[in-house]
Amino acid sequence: MPTALSSTERGTTAYPRTGWIAAARRAVVDVGILFQFRKHAVRRRHLARVLSLVFLVITVGSAVVPAFAPGAGGPGKAFSILILMPSAMAGLLALNVASAVASGGGRELISRDHASPYPISPTTDYLGALLLAPLNIAWMLQAWTLLGSAAYATPGRLLVQTQVVMVLWIVFCTAVGQVLAWTVEAIRRGPFGIAITRTLVVALGATAGAIQISGNTTNLLDRVPTLWVFTNAISGWSWTWAGTALLVLAGALAAVVLGALPAHLAATRMPRDEARMETDQHEPRPMPSSVLGILIRTDRASVWRSVPMRRGVLVLAVGPGLVALFGDLQWQQMTILPGLVASGGALLFGVNAWCLDGRGALWRENLPTMPTTLFDARAWVLAEFLGVASLITILVGALRGGVPNSHELAALVATVLVVTTQVVGAALRWSLKHPYPVDLRSARATPAPPAAMVGYSARLATCTTFTGLFFSFCARVPDWRLSLIVAMPCLLWSATRLVRTRQRWEDPVTRALVVSTVAA
Repeated sequence: MPTALSSTERGTTAYPRTGWIAAARRAVVDVGILFQFRKHAVRRRHLARVLSLVFLVITVGSAVVPAFAPGAGGPGKAFSILILMPSAMAGLLALNVASAVASGGGRELISRDHASPYPISPTTDYLGALLLAPLNIAWMLQAWTLLGSAAYATPGRLLVQTQVVMVLWIVFCTAVGQVLAWTVEAIRRGPFGIAITRTLVVALGATAGAIQISGNTTNLLDRVPTLWVFTNAISGWSWTWAGTALLVLAGALAAVVLGALPAHLAATRMPRDEARMETDQHEPRPMPSSVLGILIRTDRASVWRSVPMRRGVLVLAVGPGLVALFGDLQWQQMTILPGLVASGGALLFGVNAWCLDGRGALWRENLPTMPTTLFDARAWVLAEFLGVASLITILVGALRGGVPNSHELAALVATVLVVTTQVVGAALRWSLKHPYPVDLRSARATPAPPAAMVGYSARLATCTTFTGLFFSFCARVPDWRLSLIVAMPCLLWSATRLVRTRQRWEDPVTRALVVSTVAA
């Protein structure tokens, strides 16, 4: 039997003539092959082409249209946005780092189980995660906001120069986010890795809190390096502008190359937190008195003991809360946050909720219980998951918000109830209509393909954002009954759609299709 090194193993023996250059070239070719594989696996290709065209149109429109709006490039509101642009650029970098770190290095171009029989190198895996980074509604919204703000804030004669640097900065932030994410993942998988990463997170949070309490946030933002980059970006056609653009481009290329190193290091180490969750032992607790209680306990354990769920809910709950805390948001503005948190929480597993069972779905279908009981348990656990995340966000943001009055509290409670019902109903409806066979044991797994995730996140974010804005208006009206009156028809509509989905789940043909898909 031959024992030669395979093409994906480290070292130059596999490529005696060209060494690492050939390995890198092979990784790029493999990424193209995997991308074509995922492309041909898309169920509705015409819809994917339409979405790609829409993405391109929105991106170009965001970069150009605001420059022709009234007041663009002027001394009023445009100048205020101009001053905040360096902070927005730094925020984009922080978002890319946080999202990639939470997912253990970025999303998978091909799942771990499907990739195991094939010689896919860590470099290929890393480049695939880098390629999928823009397929995230949070990334898209931040990029569009940055381009639109730059177009509105800068004079029209500087539009092209500014947007070239902004696009390069977006690429730089995406690449740097992947490098830091894979570095953190390599540390997390090393000796005492979990303790080290948790200590770093606590230290980072304590530092941010100390800066906020001391009142030095503005001074810190005035010293971020992005101030120098943006100042040179709006300097016009000059050697300074050219040097800045080339420097950002060189930094992005260097980050793309350097990211392969921590990716290889992480690939040689066992994912400790995932392995610990799968091998951990739990003491049995008293048996619930009802079948529904037993099913709820089972689903709750499968969610809260999952690594991607715990990481994801921590980022979703604490991140917006810190934004509210450091941005000093008032209670009228905090009604936006529960919708964003609920939308993100549903994207962790809710949009394909039955994939949590995997092959166990075949066993659960043989249980002597009503199908609706299974549906009720899954809906309850999903609502509980989203509600806990929203509550954490509100508690963090309330540290500086003070005590709300009656109409502000009523608006916030109504927002949480409405958006939770909306998201649960939409998620279970999509789970029934478009199931996918996904293994969510990996921290990098997603409950649906990337293109489907973009569509889900866009629809959820749009719906919940409008709901939050509407109740934000209600919070400004000094009558707590208004929020409750407005919430009643919204709750009835969402509850009615949820009941219809529950009735569809009772159909054995529909249920068999879902079970056979997620168990594949």
